[in-house]
Amino acid sequence: MNTDRYGLTVSTNSDIAATAYRDGMDLLLSAWPGAAEKFEAAIAADPDFALAHLARGRIHQMYAEGPLARAKAAIARNLATHCTAREQGHIDVLASAIEGRGAYAMTRAEAHLEEYPRDVVVLSLLLGAFGLYAFSGRADHDAARVAICERHARHYGHDWWFLTYLGWSHTEAGNAGAGRLLAERALDQRAANANGAHALAHALFEQGQFAEARTFMDGWLPAYDRAGILNGHLCWHLALGALDEGDTAMALRLYHERIKPAVSQAAPLNLLTDAASLLWRVELAGAPRPVEPWAEIAAYSTAMFPKSGLAFADVHRAIIAGATGGASPLGELEALQTQDKLAAGPALIDLARGLHAFAAGDFASAIPALEAAQADVVRIGGSHAQRQLCEDSLIVALMRTGQAGKARSLIDQRLHRRPSARDAAWRAQTTAA
Repeated sequence: MNTDRYGLTVSTNSDIAATAYRDGMDLLLSAWPGAAEKFEAAIAADPDFALAHLARGRIHQMYAEGPLARAKAAIARNLATHCTAREQGHIDVLASAIEGRGAYAMTRAEAHLEEYPRDVVVLSLLLGAFGLYAFSGRADHDAARVAICERHARHYGHDWWFLTYLGWSHTEAGNAGAGRLLAERALDQRAANANGAHALAHALFEQGQFAEARTFMDGWLPAYDRAGILNGHLCWHLALGALDEGDTAMALRLYHERIKPAVSQAAPLNLLTDAASLLWRVELAGAPRPVEPWAEIAAYSTAMFPKSGLAFADVHRAIIAGATGGASPLGELEALQTQDKLAAGPALIDLARGLHAFAAGDFASAIPALEAAQADVVRIGGSHAQRQLCEDSLIVALMRTGQAGKARSLIDQRLHRRPSARDAAWRAQTTAA
């Protein structure tokens, strides 16, 4: 009887397929290159291995290869009758997520984990900045991640993957100290763990430890191949640190060398949002708008995300459209809201309106829309570090319209949470005004 790394039975009689699947799982869970090839090897060794097909489909989904992902999910569903009850549930959850039935997949995953808490791939779907909880439209998704991790913690012990996501979840829920310790423990067990490096980067961001984050990344990142799915995003974190220190030249150098569409091998959603948000943050820092980079990311956005429907992408599409004189996605979003298909709710429409107006230079229209969105901005998903772009935009809009007092109040709230040289510099500007 073959099992996965967590001791759960997998329906293959091929030891070669089972070994390749276990190796692929480790690479998938650590965001390390090579997982797709391992799952392909498992399929080659046993073409009837349903979970290997599904895992390969999951990677296709992560890279926005929808038809290929759905084809693999369909194969897994067809093979499910030869699988155990646990595998059948696993297949239903992952295939449903691939098929675009996120709400069902989320509910089904929670129920599945009550019976099979060590089904790690199912648990992983719920977690992260782009997981089922984050993109559910729920305002409590930060707390939900901590709750599901703590509920099943006794089944994982000191497992490096679990510590990684328990730590990241605590950081996003406002407990960066605990999150940092857990991420460091995870990395001590497995240094070749890009998700662990990412969890630590977020904890250091929330603590305002930008210099320490740079030191860590300078030592860790060279071992991570550029083909790694998080390579560009970890460079984005480095760029945030550069911006905090006032080094826009370094941020732009990282953009051109590691983050922009022509050079990055990141998954499309990360590539789009990292590229657009970094260009935007550089502009908020006072740099002039560069035409060519914005045109490149606009072309990428049109090719990879031509329609509205994914809230986190739509926020960035609004910025791109405003920066390049393109059409706002607002009309599409309002149509989705009319059809009750906008999980993120009115906050998404307010953000799209406000960010597009700001990028187009219409601060008078941008400010009320951005203010209206602040209370529910968490519903767009993503991480706190990513969503901070929305508050950054409001602060700068207030500063540019002479509303220094309101801007200073927002900045003071942030400085109370964590130190930031950039926020301190902005506060000094509001005081001088």
